[in-house]
Amino acid sequence: MRIFLLPISTRRSLLYCEKLHEKALSERSFLNKITIKANETWAAWEKDEKAPLNWKKKITVYGNHAFKRIPYEEWGLKTIPALTAKRKKAVLDGKEKVQVIYPGLYLHQETVPVILKKLATERQAMHRSKMIWSIVGMPFTAPFMLIPIIPNLPFFYLVFRAYSHWKALTGSKHLEFLLQNQLPTPNPSSELDEVYTAGLMYPTRKLSRAAPRPTREQAEEIARVVEQQTNGGTEDVMVLQRWNGKLIAERFKLPDMEVEIERAVEQVENAIKGKKELIEEKMELEKATAEPGKTAKDALPKDVLENHVEKAEKVEKAIHERAEDVAKK
Repeated sequence: MRIFLLPISTRRSLLYCEKLHEKALSERSFLNKITIKANETWAAWEKDEKAPLNWKKKITVYGNHAFKRIPYEEWGLKTIPALTAKRKKAVLDGKEKVQVIYPGLYLHQETVPVILKKLATERQAMHRSKMIWSIVGMPFTAPFMLIPIIPNLPFFYLVFRAYSHWKALTGSKHLEFLLQNQLPTPNPSSELDEVYTAGLMYPTRKLSRAAPRPTREQAEEIARVVEQQTNGGTEDVMVLQRWNGKLIAERFKLPDMEVEIERAVEQVENAIKGKKELIEEKMELEKATAEPGKTAKDALPKDVLENHVEKAEKVEKAIHERAEDVAKK
């Protein structure tokens, strides 16, 4: 089993477990069959334009928007299979190896177990609680069954959320079991180092495809610049681009990984942007002096203003400028 630990920024990482070999349809569990059928139905609704008032397609549009709001950590944990007795025995007997693949230049090896432990344990109570509340809420959706044509959407949403939290909970317990037995083997990937570096060196996927692969020296230089821009670990710096998810998925022949990366990058970008905007808003709301029309932002010393408001822009600009210099060499 391969687990990918992909840093999205210098403080946040996405976990993705490679799917195990698919079983034949006749050998799959009842729950797996239901999940496959639900996915097929959802995909059909996305393309269906013949339903009255186009309600099927509209539902999928709103549904996909809601899916984007589910934390990427939850989606990552859901990729880890449940720990069955058979799988547990195979792992303990050494018949199944567990590798953790990560970009060694952008994620230090000593931090890998720490990040994995945090992902495995910090959300268990939340997933358990929300799963229970989703189940409790299901009977209260009964009145929606009276609406003609359209199915009981609130009920199916609660079913999905209960299932999603259950999957994340079982995945986190599986990961916790692996860590308790010190079974995951860290495996830094030079291929990931290359893709990450290319994502920081070039502005688009098209240019990244056309350009030669970054050398080891270029990768080390870009990683060093990123480390400098974190200001000793106090700043959160993006290291993965949204368009780069497709290239990583292609490199490892894992097409399902692409959407997971894109979702995680979007959420982390919004979180970092939101933090910056909150700081700016607080500065504008607090009057620093008695002078009319003057705000806290206006009264701040220039160096303080740059540190707290403009640093994110300076970080991004510095990384891209350095990446361009390295690419020209």
